[in-house]
Amino acid sequence: MSTDAEDLAGFGYAQQLHRKLGGYASFAAGFSFVSILTTVFQLFAFGFSFGGTAFFWTWPMVFVGQLTVALVFAELAARYPIAGCVYQWARRVAGAAVGWFAGWLMLLGQIVSVAGAAIALQVVLPAIWPGFQVIAGPGNAILLGAVLIVLTTVVNALGVRLMAVINSVGVTCELVGVVVLVLLLFGHAARGPEVVFQSSGVGIGPFLISALMAAYVMYGFDSAGELAEETRSPRRTAPRAILRALYASGLGGLLLLLGALVAAPSLTDGNLATGGLPYVLTSRLGSGLGTLLLIDVAIAIVVCTLAIQTAATRMVFSMSRDGMLPLHGLLGRVSPRTGTPVLPAIVVGAASILVLLLNIGQASLFTAVTSVAVVLVYLAYLLVTGPTLLARLRGELPSDGNFSLGRWGILVNSVAVAWGAFMAVDIGWPRAEVYDPAYFAVALLAAVLVFGGLLYARTRKVDDGLTAVEGGHLARDHIG
Repeated sequence: MSTDAEDLAGFGYAQQLHRKLGGYASFAAGFSFVSILTTVFQLFAFGFSFGGTAFFWTWPMVFVGQLTVALVFAELAARYPIAGCVYQWARRVAGAAVGWFAGWLMLLGQIVSVAGAAIALQVVLPAIWPGFQVIAGPGNAILLGAVLIVLTTVVNALGVRLMAVINSVGVTCELVGVVVLVLLLFGHAARGPEVVFQSSGVGIGPFLISALMAAYVMYGFDSAGELAEETRSPRRTAPRAILRALYASGLGGLLLLLGALVAAPSLTDGNLATGGLPYVLTSRLGSGLGTLLLIDVAIAIVVCTLAIQTAATRMVFSMSRDGMLPLHGLLGRVSPRTGTPVLPAIVVGAASILVLLLNIGQASLFTAVTSVAVVLVYLAYLLVTGPTLLARLRGELPSDGNFSLGRWGILVNSVAVAWGAFMAVDIGWPRAEVYDPAYFAVALLAAVLVFGGLLYARTRKVDDGLTAVEGGHLARDHIG
């Protein structure tokens, strides 16, 4: 760990966060952020309603695209093992301004994602026990979500070791639950897996809309990079954790989707397009076994919310440490006792609860905002992969011996950029089926960029001379 601290000092940062994480905890951070049990349960009905059984093929399509992004990220994680990874990677490859916008977009996407994950408790807890329906109407979803966010904020404030233990146990439960659920679904098959080849009549438009389901699920695998300063041997551990999180999520999600399609009582009566995966569970597995699986889903939702908030907290800390956010003097501090940035955890938690409040009488607005949050994340990723490709083409991207794409770098990086641009357009495209009004995503994105630009101009403490890569090292002018 002393070697890790010396490595971090080479980037100009003292070791403040506590290095407590090993390989499995690092993997768990990325896997729980993706959380296929949480998101597939939430979004299966959405994908099937547009694409029918053909939407199954959007999953491997998105997986392959995101794999190219993850490979680029793995290379950067080996080169720059620093907290707030998306911000740090973009900043060190392209300069302070690009880094700011990458961090700004990613942070907003993470905060909204915390709210989106927490509100999913409403889907499962009342089904497990009616007593969880404390109040009538959408207010109950907000209540459950807010309580969960308060709990995850407390855990984040108490230290990374507690977070890692809860996260690792939760991820283990989720992995076991996915395996059991897949086996049960295939054990109750009503048709063969060839059903995914029998879809017809789905146009390119509905197919691309159905792809949003997979796109909404498969991001956040970079969380191992967010926790790099709390991970032992991060140059070796983080790249592998990023890829393993995506591999496990991709395979598990693929089998879940296929299992649901083969086990559903009917593909044509409309129930699958409205009830989704919970409908398949209750109709095929019965209430007793279904309840046990719902408890596992609830655990997955808890650790998913915890992982996303942890990643967002590290982003706030990393940007504040560089003087890039308002109140950076306070937000860039770490508790000497817990080794955790406590105030950033509270700020992220409070902001996520404010987003939850949008759901009061405005459920469609909440859905639209959470959808736009995914656009923000994909754009943040693009602000990393794009400048990285340019640096690679100029021969200015030094590789690290722990992970390198070698001669495949330009090809993989080029596909990652093309894929990221395509999905950002696809998710944000003005569609009445997704956004109301249709141009909501475009308008909100424009507002986020304009406000972010004004905020950057006001709070900038680092000059843009941080751009050049010299002899494999960045020219670091100063850190405010």
